[in-house]
Amino acid sequence: MKKDKDFIDDLLGRMTLSEKIGQLNLVTPGGETLTGTVVNTDVADKIRAGHIGGIFGIKSAEAVRVFQDLAQETRLKVPLMFAEDVIHGQKTIFPLPLALAASWDMDLVRATARVAAREAASIGIDQVYSPMVDVCRDPRWGRIAESPGEDPFLASRFAEAMVEGYQGADLSRPDAVMACLKHFCGYGGGMGGRDYDAVDLSPATLHDVVLPPFVAGMRAGAGSIMASFNTLNGVPMHANRAVITELFREKLGYGGLVVADYTGILELIAHSVASDRAAAARLGLTAGVDMDMVSETYLDTLEDSVMAGRLDEAEVTAACRRVLEAKLALGLFDDPYHRLDWGRAAQPILTAANRQLARQAVAAVTVLLKNEGGLLPLPAPDSGKIGTIALIGPFVEDRVNMNGTWAVAGSASTVVPIADGLREAAGNALSILTAKGANIVDEPWLATRLNVHDWKELSVVIDTRSPEAMIAEAVAAVSVADVAVAVVGEAREYSGESSSRTDLSIPEPQKKLLRALKATGKPLVVVVMTGRPLALAEEALLADALLVAWFGGTEIGHGLADVLFGKAEPSGRLPATFPYCLGQVPLTYAHRPTGRPTPGRFEKFTTGYVDRPDDVPQNDGLFPFGFGLGYGKVAYTPPRADRTTLTGDDRLDVTVTVTNLGDRPTLETVQLYIGDPVASISRPVKELKAFRKVALAARATETVSFTVTVADLDFSIAETVTDTRRRWEGGAFDIHVGPNSCDTQAVRVVWDGPQFEGNRT
Repeated sequence: MKKDKDFIDDLLGRMTLSEKIGQLNLVTPGGETLTGTVVNTDVADKIRAGHIGGIFGIKSAEAVRVFQDLAQETRLKVPLMFAEDVIHGQKTIFPLPLALAASWDMDLVRATARVAAREAASIGIDQVYSPMVDVCRDPRWGRIAESPGEDPFLASRFAEAMVEGYQGADLSRPDAVMACLKHFCGYGGGMGGRDYDAVDLSPATLHDVVLPPFVAGMRAGAGSIMASFNTLNGVPMHANRAVITELFREKLGYGGLVVADYTGILELIAHSVASDRAAAARLGLTAGVDMDMVSETYLDTLEDSVMAGRLDEAEVTAACRRVLEAKLALGLFDDPYHRLDWGRAAQPILTAANRQLARQAVAAVTVLLKNEGGLLPLPAPDSGKIGTIALIGPFVEDRVNMNGTWAVAGSASTVVPIADGLREAAGNALSILTAKGANIVDEPWLATRLNVHDWKELSVVIDTRSPEAMIAEAVAAVSVADVAVAVVGEAREYSGESSSRTDLSIPEPQKKLLRALKATGKPLVVVVMTGRPLALAEEALLADALLVAWFGGTEIGHGLADVLFGKAEPSGRLPATFPYCLGQVPLTYAHRPTGRPTPGRFEKFTTGYVDRPDDVPQNDGLFPFGFGLGYGKVAYTPPRADRTTLTGDDRLDVTVTVTNLGDRPTLETVQLYIGDPVASISRPVKELKAFRKVALAARATETVSFTVTVADLDFSIAETVTDTRRRWEGGAFDIHVGPNSCDTQAVRVVWDGPQFEGNRT
């Protein structure tokens, strides 16, 4: 008979204070854990003593079974919960989260999470520290690689899809894992783009931009959230009772588990809000953080705090209940080994189907930014139109970087390199010449920093040859080829945790390579490997065709070959603005208007930059949010509204006709934005409110429909972080539809509703 909440009540009644505190202790035994400098000791003895509730960082079913066996030796036999950083795949590695968001395909996102869940569950993992749903508008921050990008609406749909994929319809199933929304909250807004740094947000921005993906993930059923490292308006999130408990739990209705991030409770001392470990533990627990990760401050101090009257035991009991309820939901009290037993029978890891999904994902996330003269797709290998391709760059034979950051259980040995993918696609019909051409970086100190997480194989190896010799070899290959394909970009740990950058350019050695390749006069395809938006102004000028392939994971070689030869469409659209240059960031399409709008020629006292040419948009990026090309041209009619005047709870139907003008099928992401030109407070110029990814046959026309309600018009009027008030205001609204956030056409409607100072007519 399945255990239920009555069982939890009975179990709590039989637990000692020490046993309750033990459930709040979340540890790692070390090994290949990729974050922090502290690991836990004497783990086996602590399990036997009932002093550990969960373990993360375990990489094998055998280790999970050994530790779970130890838990069954305790007085109450409370099972352990096992967690892991499964960020964009377990063994089958999919494109980075930022890249998956670029697919704008939530069915695909959900499917990749389902595969990751099955692979992780098969070795006994119960909980995954994913999805990360931090909205980020500053690409200097390396963890944008794990983010869904700059927009709260897209991030919310991403959060829902990931949670549904991980957890499925029944969390107790052996092939389901508990999702953990992270990092709660504001982590993506660190000062200067620096990781772990302070975040200052207005309450309204918190509610309109930062919180929506967490609320969406919660409503999709996410079983857990993780506190973030940053302070929010001066209060460290691991001590932020107002946001965790008063807002998210009590006002917004979250009922799940809250876990600390790595030593986050202990770091309250460094944040200067706790005098010692005991004070830090009390702050964390009363804020609402149920499990202390790694630092063991709860284990070491909470019992003394209760005995001394500094902490109410009820706080410990409430946190312990949430830990036990999470284990109950996961089915661990019914059978602590059910995931392991299912995994041994199912063997779901790195299957042909998993690899095929990973291959499809590469094409779905690849963003085509430029395609001068229709250079892409390249002619089919057996067409006889080209005979030789020069494949150039430091990533073409690479396996290690292809998985990207935070692929903790992935293996470079399972990756299909780009060169192998193109050679396989070319067969005997084409010659593929390869040359490294340049180092990823030339500076030894920087290479050492970028290799920080590499134990077996290095991400960055500085060639013993001179830069001049490598470029000469590349130019020689291109001189006898019909087309050059240059694969350039960042090393995998150039983005990711603790990988903030002061420069968003491709490293200079690779820029020199591209200049030399352009000088040959041969058609040049540039493929960019990255975990963040980069400033690609020079690359956009040098390239005849420019692709952002991100870090594509296990099947990058096959997937990119499919794109280059036209077997698949590059259907990605940017989930974050790509700037012209570093000086523009932070940057978002959803900026607010100013009293001194974008300047015209030679106008001085207006918003913008004095060192940008007047023919360059001053406050937009090089490539806007939502931008991406296909291998054909799609034409849009102006949007049509079924009415232009509405009242109250009316529903507005908006349609647009899209036509594929090309001779091959294409995929188009039709995007709807809303602007509120007159309101009681200054509103963003436009905000994404809906999108549809549409398959169009050659020369086909399709009508795409959207429905707009007053729920799409409201905004926060919060004056404090716990203030959940929202409202919508009657007046004029511009409904924009188009292929990206800049290239839209609009229809204006007037929606009669509540009137406030400023929008009265």
